Amino acid sequence: MVSKSKILGALTAGIFATGLAATATDAAAKDIVLNMAGPDWGPTRFLQDKFNRTYKAKSGNNVKLVFDFIPWPSFYDRVAASLTSGEKKYQMVVSDSQWLGTFIEGGHFLKLNKYIDADPELQAIMKDTHPAMVAAYSTYPHKSKNYYGFPQFPDTKMTWFRNDLFCHEGERAAFKAKYSRTLPCSYAEWKDTDWKTWASVGEFFRRNKGAKLGDGVAENDFYGIAYQAGKVADFSIMQINAFIWQHGGNIWDETNAPKGQAIGVVNSDASVKGFQHYIDLLKWSPPVAKTGQMGIFAIQELFMQGKVAAIINWAGLAPPALDPKTSKYADKTAFALTPGLRGKDGKISRWDNLGGQPFVLTTWNSEEVVKEALEVVKWWMSEEVQLDFAKNGGESGLMSVMARPDYNDIRPWNRAHVELLESQKDVWHVPEYFEMLTQSQEEFDKAITGQKTAKQAMDAIAQFQQELLTEAGRIQ
Repeated sequence: MVSKSKILGALTAGIFATGLAATATDAAAKDIVLNMAGPDWGPTRFLQDKFNRTYKAKSGNNVKLVFDFIPWPSFYDRVAASLTSGEKKYQMVVSDSQWLGTFIEGGHFLKLNKYIDADPELQAIMKDTHPAMVAAYSTYPHKSKNYYGFPQFPDTKMTWFRNDLFCHEGERAAFKAKYSRTLPCSYAEWKDTDWKTWASVGEFFRRNKGAKLGDGVAENDFYGIAYQAGKVADFSIMQINAFIWQHGGNIWDETNAPKGQAIGVVNSDASVKGFQHYIDLLKWSPPVAKTGQMGIFAIQELFMQGKVAAIINWAGLAPPALDPKTSKYADKTAFALTPGLRGKDGKISRWDNLGGQPFVLTTWNSEEVVKEALEVVKWWMSEEVQLDFAKNGGESGLMSVMARPDYNDIRPWNRAHVELLESQKDVWHVPEYFEMLTQSQEEFDKAITGQKTAKQAMDAIAQFQQELLTEAGRIQ
């Protein structure tokens, strides 16, 4: 029989040993702060909130994620100023994919191959990430095997439409009688919608103030369609690229450097035809389209105010359209695939420019900080967090999550987003991106506003890019 004194002694020793272990663990734990630059909007606000509520570092360290939330209009300038100043403020950055070349060649973004090669969890994430996102968000040179980022927020453009109008029996009958085509209402009908039908929608729903519209009358001059036509940022080019690719044209292809040319490609007949098609459809849009100010936020606002029947815009901007506090037609908004160009075989091409952002690590971090940052990446890319993100307005970058039978029903735009991923390309990633973008936007705007023809604008763009990229050594 064991005496009480021996039992008490054993318990005391055990408690003392446990206390020593806890003390040792606490003493070994380090305070690690991961400062991350990110645009100030829903997808990054959710990441911060979710981290604060749920994240616990496996290492036992006290890891804090601290966002520097920066408004979109000044986001690039502030990040660039910080990275190039040498202040080494950020351990992680939410970066547009187009910025990768600038900051990789500048020595600011960390190549991740050795960490991925050594970590089966990161390998599994890369394998599960949609190929379009791997190419756009991770690789530099573009589509190479050099990896730098993971999807923080994937994004695609889709059709937002007023289902009280497109599914209205009277409007559908009138549209059918006028055009001998179906006014799209169901998802299947929108899947069969090409640019020809989109143009007819634009003409059909052009109503003057007070004219009959659905079950009521138009409160303002009403327009059928709108998409990006904005000189600011990358607003126009993101929609124009879709028309260029669908018509069989191309932008300068950095994967063909140094032999890929700009002249003869950027201004090819197919590229000019695509740009002209884009311009032709703007006549059915609100007048702001001809001012160079119809960007992504302008068309979002026009739609939510009830001044346009259907728009093409990013899924990332869609949540306010379903909120009655911000949208007059929150309960009458639906989402579908974008229109596309119907080929001779009857199939519709929907090539488009991928949106969204990866997050990356910076090059000045210690190995311990890199390890903790990659653990945050693994946490963010876990199924539980990705699903929660989707339920709160985001999109997953993981094919396994998107393949779940319940994924398409989480948000009303999910089905379109998943289907559209197969038709996504990306704009350039090289450091000359900003010069190319600025000059392209200027020339596009001249054509949109009638100062130049589509061909004149495309010729000017091709000549500028040929000279710029030759001087940079990217064209020989």
